[in-house]
Order: sequence, then C-alpha cells, then structure tokens
Amino acid sequence: MKKVMITGIAGGFGKPTALALLAKGYDVAGSVRSRSGKNAATVAELEAAGAKIVEMDVTDAASTERGVADAISQLGGLDILFNNAGIGSYGIQELMSPEDMTRVFDVNVMGVQRVMRAALPHMRAQGRGTVLYTSSLIGRIATPFYGTYSASKWALEAIVECYRTELSGFGIESCIIEPGAMPTAFFDGLVAPNDVAREAEYGDFAAVPAMSNAGLAQMLEATPMQRPERIAETVVALLDMPFGQKPFRTVVDHVGVGPEIERYNDVLHDVTRTILTNFGIAEMLDLNA
Repeated sequence: MKKVMITGIAGGFGKPTALALLAKGYDVAGSVRSRSGKNAATVAELEAAGAKIVEMDVTDAASTERGVADAISQLGGLDILFNNAGIGSYGIQELMSPEDMTRVFDVNVMGVQRVMRAALPHMRAQGRGTVLYTSSLIGRIATPFYGTYSASKWALEAIVECYRTELSGFGIESCIIEPGAMPTAFFDGLVAPNDVAREAEYGDFAAVPAMSNAGLAQMLEATPMQRPERIAETVVALLDMPFGQKPFRTVVDHVGVGPEIERYNDVLHDVTRTILTNFGIAEMLDLNA
C-alpha cells in the first residue's frame, strides 16, 4: 500500500485527490491548519473515508516539522508527498504591499520549502519517493492582476527544477501539476490589496480587476469540465505510471490555454536537457520522461 501525504488536504484540490487515492487503496494522511471551524465538516468526511488528519501550519517551521513527523508516524512511512497547500492573490500589482506579497510567498514558496525539509530526510534515507507539486498555468506566464500569485508560482517552479535534479540521485522523482483556473474556495481566500489612496489614483481602471474576475467566474461556470476533480484524476494517473517515467510537468486545463503552455513546456524541456547535456550532467534529468 502506497503511503501519501497531502498538504492542504481540506482544500479544493486536496479533498477530491485524497478521496480518489483512498478509493484506489492508498493510505492517505493530510494536513490542515485547524481541524475545527470551516474545515470541520471536510475533516470529518475525510476521516470517515479513511484519511489521517494532522494539524500543521506550513508558515511555521516547528509546526511543519511536527505535522510531517506525525503524518509519517500515522502512515508508518512516506512514499508520496503532494505539496498542495497554497494561497491566492488578486489585484493591481502596485497596490500590493510588501506584507501582502510576503503572505503569499510564505505559503506558496517558503511553505513548500519547510515541508520538503521536514519530509526529505525520510525519503532520502529510504532511497525512493515521489514528490508532486501544485503550480499553475500562470506559474508559466503572467496575466494582469495575478502578478504576486504568478511570481510565487514562478519561484516554486524554479525551486522544483532544482529539486528535480538534486534529488534524482536519491531515487526521488518530481512532478509539477499546472492547473488552469478552477472554481474552488481559492477565490474566496484571495489576498487582496488594501491601499485606498493608491487605488483612487488609478481612476476608472481600479474597477477593472473586479470586472475581470467576474468574467472569469462566468467562463468557469460555463465550462463544466474545468473542475477540481480533474486534478484528482491527474494525480491518480501520474501515480499509476511506472516509477521514473512520469512527465515532469502536466498541464490540466479545459479552457483553451493549456496547449500553449504545453508548447512552452516542451521548448523549455529541450532547452534544459541541452544545457545539462553540455555540462555533462544530463543524467540528473533521468527520473522523468
């Protein structure tokens, strides 16, 4: 039985992924910041399905160390780590304070690093493992009003590029999942700027982000295939693939953006392999198709 830990298990991607893996016979543990409050019903549903829940705050190193150790203890090991916890942001970039940006990076970038530092000693010691990451299509390109979120996912992608190569010799494979926009609670918890004075200086343009967001919501409502269950299906499909033969990046999108990102990814794949080949270290890419 494969042992899986999912960070942010109560979120829009975490819950359906956990339920799908449990249905496939995986042993699943997952983290939530708190078992009570808004997560209580979801935690109860996940536990009833067989998931093990740990309380963990990825913005706190001690909490993360305890949470990962607790998950490994309850699972009796760890084969697969899904770095899924994340936070979104939206708004005119100038209006984002450094503190706003720090909140986003503390979860999406440093949070992943804290989890990796807690989990990797176990995975390296056993000489085998799989790590998946939730990125985004706008972790590859930047679109208006998502600058801070995109920057955090661009940073995540760069870090994972390094983990991919540096962990390959320890038998740890890496997979990035790049979803398009999905109708999840992600949109309810966005970090938004609160700089009224600067916003006023933008005049009529200050209303554009809200209109754009409303248009996106309408598009997603009209695209029933664009749902969080697609992420769960992708994770299951990746884990069904033979070890060492999984693609490094997988795009999940049904609104027409995905093919362009895949084209971009293919070019970067070739560029990366050529550069590492020229340096004589192409074998560091061998744990991915």
